[in-house]
Amino acid sequence: MAADDMARAQPKPLRVFILAGQSNMEGHARIETFAFIGDDPATAPLLKRMRGADGKPTICDHVWISYFTGGGESNGEGFGKLTAGYGSRQKPNEDGGKIGPEFTFGLMLDEQLKEPVLIIKTAWGGKSLHTDFRPPTAGPYVLSDWQKENYPKQEGHGIPKDFEKWKADKIKETGVYYRLMIEHVKRVLADPQRVCPVYDPAAGYEISGFVWLQGWNDMVDGHTYPNRGKPGRFEQYSDCLAHFVRDVRRDLSAPKMPFVIGVMGVGGAKAGNDILEFRKAMAAPALLPEFKGNVTAVPTAPFWSEELGAIEDNRGKVRQMGYYLDSKHKDHANADGSMTDEQKREYLRKYEGDLISPAEVALWNRGASNAGYHYLGCAKTFALMGKAFADAILNMPDGSK
Repeated sequence: MAADDMARAQPKPLRVFILAGQSNMEGHARIETFAFIGDDPATAPLLKRMRGADGKPTICDHVWISYFTGGGESNGEGFGKLTAGYGSRQKPNEDGGKIGPEFTFGLMLDEQLKEPVLIIKTAWGGKSLHTDFRPPTAGPYVLSDWQKENYPKQEGHGIPKDFEKWKADKIKETGVYYRLMIEHVKRVLADPQRVCPVYDPAAGYEISGFVWLQGWNDMVDGHTYPNRGKPGRFEQYSDCLAHFVRDVRRDLSAPKMPFVIGVMGVGGAKAGNDILEFRKAMAAPALLPEFKGNVTAVPTAPFWSEELGAIEDNRGKVRQMGYYLDSKHKDHANADGSMTDEQKREYLRKYEGDLISPAEVALWNRGASNAGYHYLGCAKTFALMGKAFADAILNMPDGSK
């Protein structure tokens, strides 16, 4: 047999990719927003990949997924061939009708690798890196100077009433979701054939990449990260994320595993200073000499829908006006609190009509399905993120091989 024929006949290890994070890694884009992707000539070809000839979501030929999610005792696993529906789920083993970045991430791998792939996804909403996903070598949660000064005073406004109990609870909570993530990955890899029927034990498996998409709970935590508006506010996040990269590589015995950081993109090009500062902190570990060439920061702001974001801004103004009308406010229509409920509704209908046109309402219903902190639940955004993450991993050393 010729050498090249022998090489082709040699069984290849199963390629394993790990996705982890909080609610945006879960994914809150409803499948009903897929059509919006086709409205843009630049992304219409991507939609064709996401749908089969029957118009239903594509089912990958060579990609399987194990998705571990839930909350507390309701944590559980859904698994099978990758298709749409492995986004956020009320019940871990039931199709949630949504996608996160995993769908197009897997589609790209399916197209480019043309060999069996296993994706292991672990994601839970509302989880921080500073506590929930805190990696072992980052040490215990460290109080900020602001917390040390203010928490013992027990003044309310987010300050715990029982500071000693809060500290004890913090110790219990620290690293819980990091450990759940590692435990699930190891559980799947102890018997890959359970999830991926074509797994060949003789060939084994190879962990070929890791994608991290998280950040909201850290970004909005003004107690852990005080000094709003100041440069370097989130340096602690950068340090913790660098420990996270080192620790997952050590705990999964994959010392040079390609690692992608999905950098917070909420707000797009018009994001405020604190979001911009957080983006810098998220991307910082990729600049460390020790991670050169095998850790990449992928900005997700370019995938934010600016047109839907502008509509959401006006929707926010309508919601704010609703709050004003429900209480006396000297600068608004219900200054003396005398408006009836019907008068409030009529005023709000007119106010909304002046801000948001019927065409914009239709566009919103076509492209968005969730709040701004979930990238507006826009499938176009999540589809572009997943593709970018796959491209980044496959273009790193040891990513495509």
